[in-house]
Amino acid sequence: MAHTHSEGTGNRTRLLAAFLVTAVFMVAEIAGGLLSGSLALLADAGHMLTDAAALLMALLAVQFAQRRPNARHTFGLLRLTTLAAFVNAIALVVITVLIVWEAIVRFRHPEPVASGMMLGIAVAGLLANLLSFWLLHRGSEEKNLNVRAAALHVLGDLLGSVGAIVAALIIMFTGWTPADPILSILVSLLVLRSAWTLMKESIHELLEGAPGSLDVDKLKRALTRGIPEVRNVHHIHLWQVGEKPVITLHVHVIPPYDHDALLHRIHGWLHERYQIEHATVQMEYQNCDDGDCELSWGKGGHEHAHSHHHH
Repeated sequence: MAHTHSEGTGNRTRLLAAFLVTAVFMVAEIAGGLLSGSLALLADAGHMLTDAAALLMALLAVQFAQRRPNARHTFGLLRLTTLAAFVNAIALVVITVLIVWEAIVRFRHPEPVASGMMLGIAVAGLLANLLSFWLLHRGSEEKNLNVRAAALHVLGDLLGSVGAIVAALIIMFTGWTPADPILSILVSLLVLRSAWTLMKESIHELLEGAPGSLDVDKLKRALTRGIPEVRNVHHIHLWQVGEKPVITLHVHVIPPYDHDALLHRIHGWLHERYQIEHATVQMEYQNCDDGDCELSWGKGGHEHAHSHHHH
């Protein structure tokens, strides 16, 4: 495994601390929102739920990355985090809809809001977010996708708490209660934005999409140029499990003096250039017939087969 154990543990401690801070304050904001009658606080709590979920996923990913794969789950359980992200995204959309709905109701029938209490809780929420952002940011030397995503979530969350503070101040000084539903809608839009990205990324990964940073055609060309013995590269499948890219490919090569050494060089090249640790390379000396290599997609394949019978 590329991850050294200590790095995982350091990440885990920071993530766990940030998760606990966020979770505790999420509960505080829900309670505060219900007691003070503030919808903006509830919206911010919804945002904190995304955060807590993002942090939890990052924790799970660190955890699963250290579990050995077994015969039934040959990738370990890394996909679980992707699935969790997908479910989380759906939950967020539901929360947003509920909050916007409630906001519309409140425009019609404004409800009193205890602005002092609302302000206190919103400020505390802001401090909690700053604390968890600081915790995560100390961990950003390692380019861990999950930790970075969690830090971004927390940053978005700062804006949510600021929204609640602004609403509380407006109500305090002018007594104009619609400020609360208005800002709650703005905060929900933030939640919706993070839900949308989360949904897009998790669906892409669940549909075995290629990692966004890798361009398959470029990889083909670069490999053909980079290693002289390689004549062409075809039949590439590139996908992602957890954060790890996985690739299978066929290479047509000039018969080498040392088969294993060439294979080793190709693996080394993929690892060095593209950080792909898990590659399956099929080397061929004859150029492989399209018929054998390409998966016959649906009809094309059948017509091909029929044409042979007529001869």
